[in-house]
Formats: sequence, C-alpha cells, structure tokens
Amino acid sequence: MSRRGRVTIGVLVGVFLLFTLMGWAVEVWTDWLWFDEVQYTQVFSDVLTTRILLFFAIGLAMAVVVGGNLYLAYRLRPLLRPHSAEQATLERYRMVLSPRIGTWIAVLSIIIGLFAGLSGQSRWRDWMLFRNSQPFGVTDPEFKIDIGFYVFEYPFLRYLLGVGFTAVVLSVLGSLAVHYVFGGVRLQGIGDRMTTAARAHLTSLVAVFVLLKAIAYVLDRRALLLEQNPPNLYGAGYADINALLPAKEILAYISIVVAIAIIVFSNAVMRNLVWPGVSLALLAISAVAIGGIYPWAVQTFEVNPSVRDKERDYIERGINATRDAFGLSTVKTDAYSASNLTPPASLATDTSVVPNIRLLDPELVSQSYTQLQQVRGFYDFGQKLDIDRYTINSKTQDYVVGVREINYSQLTDQQGNWLNRHTVYTHGYGLVGAPANQIVCGGQPYFVSGFLGDDQTPEACASNQEQIPVEQPRIYYGEQVGGGQQGADYAIVGQADPDRHVEYDRPTGSNGEQGVNYTYTGTGGVEIGSFMRRLLYSVKERESNFLLSDAVNDNSKLLYVRNPRDRVEKVAPFLTMDGDPYPAEVDGRIVWILDGYTTAGTYPYSKRVNLQTETADELTNVGTFALARENVNYIRNSVKATVDAYDGTVKLYEFDDADPVLKAWNKAFGGDLVIPKADIPDELNAHFRYPADLFKVQRNLLANFHVTDPGEFFNGSDFWEVPNAPDKPDTGVKQPPYYLLTQFPGQNEPRFQLTSAVTPLGRQNLAALISGSYVDDRPVLHVWELPDQTAVSGPVQVHQRMTNTNAQIRQDLNLLSSNQAQVLYGNLLSLPFGNGMLYVEPVYVKSNQENAYPVLQKILMSYGDGGSYVVLADSLQAGIKELVDQGKQGAPPPQTGTENPPTQGGTQTLTPELAAAADKVEKAWAEVKAARAAGDFEREGRALKAFDDAMAEFQTALRAAGGTPNATPSPSPSGTSPPTSPSPSPSPGG
Repeated sequence: MSRRGRVTIGVLVGVFLLFTLMGWAVEVWTDWLWFDEVQYTQVFSDVLTTRILLFFAIGLAMAVVVGGNLYLAYRLRPLLRPHSAEQATLERYRMVLSPRIGTWIAVLSIIIGLFAGLSGQSRWRDWMLFRNSQPFGVTDPEFKIDIGFYVFEYPFLRYLLGVGFTAVVLSVLGSLAVHYVFGGVRLQGIGDRMTTAARAHLTSLVAVFVLLKAIAYVLDRRALLLEQNPPNLYGAGYADINALLPAKEILAYISIVVAIAIIVFSNAVMRNLVWPGVSLALLAISAVAIGGIYPWAVQTFEVNPSVRDKERDYIERGINATRDAFGLSTVKTDAYSASNLTPPASLATDTSVVPNIRLLDPELVSQSYTQLQQVRGFYDFGQKLDIDRYTINSKTQDYVVGVREINYSQLTDQQGNWLNRHTVYTHGYGLVGAPANQIVCGGQPYFVSGFLGDDQTPEACASNQEQIPVEQPRIYYGEQVGGGQQGADYAIVGQADPDRHVEYDRPTGSNGEQGVNYTYTGTGGVEIGSFMRRLLYSVKERESNFLLSDAVNDNSKLLYVRNPRDRVEKVAPFLTMDGDPYPAEVDGRIVWILDGYTTAGTYPYSKRVNLQTETADELTNVGTFALARENVNYIRNSVKATVDAYDGTVKLYEFDDADPVLKAWNKAFGGDLVIPKADIPDELNAHFRYPADLFKVQRNLLANFHVTDPGEFFNGSDFWEVPNAPDKPDTGVKQPPYYLLTQFPGQNEPRFQLTSAVTPLGRQNLAALISGSYVDDRPVLHVWELPDQTAVSGPVQVHQRMTNTNAQIRQDLNLLSSNQAQVLYGNLLSLPFGNGMLYVEPVYVKSNQENAYPVLQKILMSYGDGGSYVVLADSLQAGIKELVDQGKQGAPPPQTGTENPPTQGGTQTLTPELAAAADKVEKAWAEVKAARAAGDFEREGRALKAFDDAMAEFQTALRAAGGTPNATPSPSPSGTSPPTSPSPSPSPGG
C-alpha cells in the first residue's frame, strides 16, 4: 500500500474513533451529571467500573488464550518442510506473515478480545449477583443445595463455561490454521500428516475441550431442576432423576477418562490420532446412548404407562416451588357457598360494602377529567386515572386521582417551537381527585382538589375548597412530560433576573383567560450555566440553541429523564418496574409511587412465565406500560419507589425485608442503596397498594396452583382461568383486576384491595374471587372459592344477562343511545354479600360529537345468578332499594322472549309532541353552550334551568309515546345532546 493510502486509512480510522469516543464520552459525562443530581452516583460508578473490569478481564483472557495458542503454534512450526506443490503454494503466505507474525497475531487477538469483552461487560448483573450472593435459607429438593446457588452463582458459572468453550474452539481453529500454513499439518506429500509438536498442541486443546465438557455435565445435573417438565411444570421428572441424572454423572467421568486418553495415546504411547479419535467417538456414542436413548426408554416404557403415579412426587415439587417462588405459599383460602340467590334486606342498611361501591371507572372518567378540568387544550390527564384512598373528615374512602400534565402533542405550531416547548411549557399543575363512589350534576365526578384558582366559587359540581391540599402542586416530572414524545423529555428552567418569569404556570381569572408565569425554584435539574455545560448538552441533544438562545442563562438548569418510571429504572437498573405508577399527596407534595420487582429465572422446579404475556389485559398500554418480555420463575415486590413530581427526587424504600435478591443488590451498591422498611414514613405507607402486575401474575398462577394435590393437578379438572372483558368477550382480552375499598367475608373492616374474579377453565360461571391487600404492612392474598356444584354466573354471563334478559332494561339501554351517542360500560364489580353475589356495573353515555366525554347515566345491578334480580337505576341507593324490594316480592320471571328486542341502529318513532319537546331540548342545550362559551355564569344558570324544564317536558312526552325516560343528561362542555333514538353500542369499560 502506498504512503498516501496508509495516511488516508489512518485519518478515516482516526475520525471514526474520535466521533465514537466523543459520543461515548458525552453520554458518560452527562450520565454522571444526572446521577449526581439524583445523588445516586455510586450506582453509576459501580456499574461503569464493573462493566469496564469485565470488559478487560474477559477480553484480555480471551485474547491471551487465543493469541497465546496462535503464537505457540507458530513457535512449534517445523524448520524443514518436505517439498510439494501444497508447500510451494503456502510459501507465499508464509512470506507475508512471517516478518510481522507478532503484529498479525496481536491484531487478531485484539479483535477477538474486543468482541469477547463486549459480551462480558453485558454480564455485569450476573457478576454482581455472583459476587454478592445471599443464602435463601431454602434448599432444592434433590441435591439439598441452597437456592442461592441457582439464583446467584449458576448463571455466571454457566457463562464462564461458555467463554471457556469459545476460547478453546477458537484456539483449535486458529492453531490448526497456523500449523497448516507453516507446515505442521499437511494434506499432501510423503510422511506424517502432522508433526509431533502440532499433534501434541492440538490434542491438548481437544483434551481441554473434553474436560470442559465434563464440567458442563456437572452443571447440567443442576440445570435439570430448571428445565421444563411435560406435565405443565418445570424441574426434573422421574426419567430425569432416575435416568438422565446418573447418565450425566457417568458422562462426566467418561469425559475425564477420554481427556486423559487423548493426551496419553497421542503423545506418550501410540503417538498417533487413531486412539484419540476412537475415544472421542466412544464419548459421542456414550452421550447418545446413555444421555439420550436410555432416558427416552425409561420415559417411554416405564413412565408414560403410569405417568400420574411416577411423576407424583415431582409434580408436588413443582407445585411447592412455584408457590414459594411467586409468594403463593401463604395464600389464605376460604369457602364461599354463594347459595343465597335472593337480595337480603341487609343490603339497604349495610355500612361496609354498599356505601363504598366504586362507580367511577378510572379509564372512562379520564376523558371527563380532561374536558372538565383541562382549561387549556394542552393539559391532559392521560388515558387512565388511578385509584387511591384518602382520609378526609375522619372518613376513609377511595378516590379517582390524576395529575394535570402538559401534553406536548396538543401544543399548536406556535406554541410548539423550541423556545416555548422547552422553556415556557415546562410543567403541569394540580392533583385532581374525586370520590370514587359519588356523582353529581347528572353523572359527573365531584371534584375535591386540584383547582387552578386560589378561591373556589361554591357550586354543586365541585367542592368549594381543596380537600386534598397540596403545598407544591406543580408537575415537572410525570408520565406525559417525560420521554413520551420526541423532544418532550427535557425542560430548561431558571432565570438570571429573579423578577422575570417565563414558565407558563396556570390560567387564572373567572374564565381562565389570564395566565400566571412562574420560575422553578426546586433542587432538581443539572446546572448548565457554564459554556462547557451548554456545549456538552448541545452535543448530546444535537441542538444549537443551548449555545445560541438567550433563554439559557447563568442560572439555568436542565431537567431531563422526567418520566417517573424511566427515572427509577435508571437509578435502580436491577428492578423490573410495575406498569402503573400512580400519584399521591404525601406531606403536602405530589409524589409518584412505583412498585419495583426483583426477579430471577433460575429458581429450581418453579414454573417459568413471561411477564409481558401474564400481565397483558384490556388496559395494557391504556395509561399503563407493557412489561418487557422477561421470563422469570421468581418475583418479589421488594421495593416501593417514589419520585417527587416537583424536584424529581428518587427514593427507594425496602418493602420486602426478607428478599435475598434485594439484599444482594443492596450489598453490591454499598449496603445503603435502599431505605430500610422501618424508616418508611407513615403518610407514604398509607398510600401503598397491592401492585397490579404482580397480582396478575399471581392470579394467573393461582388459576392452576390453587390445586396442591399432585393427582388432581395432573388431571387438571379443577383449573381456573381469567374471564374476558365482560362487555366485549369475543375480543379475547382479559378483564383487568380492580381496586376497591370494601369488606369481604371474614375481614374485620373495609380494606383497600385489588380484586379479580376467575372462572372454571373453559366455562363462564364463577369459580372464585381473589383479593390482594396489605395487612400490617405485609402482602396478603385471599381466595374465596365457590363450591364446584354452584353455578353462580361469572362476569361475562352477568353482563349478558343484565343487558339482554330483561326486556324493560333492554329498552331503557336502547333509549340511552342513538346515532349521536354510544353506551359505555364501566368496571363490572363482583361483590360477595349476604352469602350471595352482588354485581354492579356503571353505564356511561358518550356523545359522538367532538370532545365529548362519557357521563354516568345509569347503574346496572344484579344479585344472585345475574338474571333473576336485575335493576337499571339512576343511583346506587335507588338500585339497592329496588333490589331489596324485588327480593321481598320474589323475582320476576326472566324476560327472554322476542318482545321488544334490542334494535341495532334503529330510531325511536317520534310523535309530534315528542318531536316538539326534543326540539326544545336541543335549543335549550344550545343556549347552555353559548352561555358557557361567553363565560356568563348568570346566563348559564338561567340556561340550565330552561334545559331542565325542557327535559322534563321531553320525558313527559316520551311516557305518553310509550317509552321509558332516561336520566337527565348532564351539562357538558362538549355539547352532548340528550339521546332521542335507541342504538346500544357496548364499548370498553375497565
């Protein structure tokens, strides 16, 4: 190559390395600054140091082994080689390689070491767990080895064994190539095909490979406890223990003998490759016969004819291990007969269950929150709100809560330029809450917090004061503002002039036409006042405005990684985060609470599940995050994490103080990474709830593993399954669990719990109710199991019977919908009460007009089997009273005939009187919208009064026409008009 060519290649390589290293350096530097901001620099430094050390250790070891063998092969080359056409051809290669053989070997070794190092550094988790392993205090049922060996040590040992195999194989291939090029191995010519030195070198490497295989057989014995077993379980079965396990041990000894035979026969006795080849052939034959054919014969001729008896002990191992690994061993199971099919009179006087029945669906009312509490078009509450509980005026109840965040996708083109996007629209405002069991103003939530003004005008649709007061209501860190949209992840805050405020804070004034600006004063953010910091983040974000814009000043801070889930995952990369963070008011501040899981995939005999598959249901990616496709067979909710919505402070609280995996990680990061459980503030602890994704995994496993008898488990006759969403069962999506503040049978007082119904496998009747809650700060799973002979309806059956069995209810539901509106169903709640089952399902109506939101219009209720006692009421109290009255009178016969069938897309026949009344309603509602648009509250009051009068006239005309009047539609800023023609359209509840 010419000198110019070498210079050109050198320059190109240098430029490539420069940009590569610069990009890496920028990422490392900015990561360090971010970790320094959140005060978790030890996590950053320990992970980085571990990865670097593993990179060099594994890379150097691989390079030394492979390079050493290549150099040894070169040193063992024969000085004299017989003349042949083959050697004459190879001489040209020897002339090129020999002068710089050291350089060639070094370059090749470095390349191999580089790839090996990259592989090694990715194993930093395995190494840190290996180095900081903790005992589980439980041994496996076969080898009596502590479970900690499988969870902490086995994965890294298996990886090291793989590195060893790779090094030996590359050494054999590379050494064989060198020996061939330099004459140690010949394919042509007279005499031996391989020199003594080459034979000794290559056979020694093969012997090392066989010795590694012996080690692999030893580890394979342990791995049998982790592999899948045909009866829907994991772990070694009868054939594995009685045939494959001894076979692995025999093969390990044979491998050692073969390795010795290869060394001895090829170098000391016969000094040829015949007997080493025979030894390897015998090892292969033994592996097939002893490790394959024999276990197959045992399985086929001994186990399969009597699988149930042969596998009984091993099925029991799998059941016990799975229940232990997934926290199911302490499940409390009670029988619940549900034999009462008549609504008891105690429903009307109950104070524990009925008053706490949740009516608001957190998915459906999120649209109501956005429309009624939005004020500005760029505010958003997300696709789904959250359920939490608060004690107000000495009364504890559940609330539907959400935070008013900036939705960057809703900014106009003018609002969405770089300056506005990152320096003006920086935060949201307010924690908005409403009691989950209360509706006002014709179906709207009763808002009690998160108001934008300092003083609230008393009105029936909202509280006149903050009932959940927050001292710092601004939302700089949230689900909407962090990472969801391109360029929305960072905000630049802080001003050089203390009197200059540019951040849009909130609208004020009677109509919200004015705005208040604000300047961030929190501790969060990375300081970027210096030129070097601006240059650094200009490179990182590929944005020149960091250097050019006057908005970046000496006091500026950069807030980034603002999504709470991303923030915790970055601080604690060993945690698997629950998909549903939720906000709470704690000590006057808004904090995001997140559940963190420690997991493992090597718990002996435990069933392995895929987290993404097990946690998917109707609400996945609807205001929640889908979990990664991670296969695990051990999980604990070991950490409760919080992220301050104002300054981004991240705190990790130990929740499971007995989890060995968390103890190992805490030790790996210095011993004080997590705050001890005893130091959790009481006010924060009061908002902890049973995590949804963990509950889904446990619920799905309980569907099978509630059966603890091995024989019954093998038959599978008593297995359960999670029902589909009741209002759309044909889609195949599962019904999500739901949070309730209620009291179930056997509980001393109402408890905030996550609940789900399950049905028998392949059937739709109710099999059991499963509840997850905290008692004395400990997780408790409780199952109320119905008798096998009881045919109580399940969620899908109940929904179908409530909406289709009663002709009057069908007609009423038809009247709620029209071509301009649709019916949406909320959570179908299954509540055990009075030795029977009470079902409650809210019914919402949503106009098809733009920006319409669902309004709760009716409540479907049923008792018993879901068909005999059914009511469609305007309120919960009215529905309970009607159910009790039906119970006293006896159930009416089910109306399943063709009379008054539900129409699909049809319209109500309008009499002249009904048409005139409907016209008055439309005009009255138009006046309501006009008054609201003008911001004239006095005019709006008169308009609402006229609207109520028009609706009363409409209902009178509807009765005269033979119809059934629906509830009065609520005032809506979307312009929802009262429905006038039937057309049921079930839509997602949740």
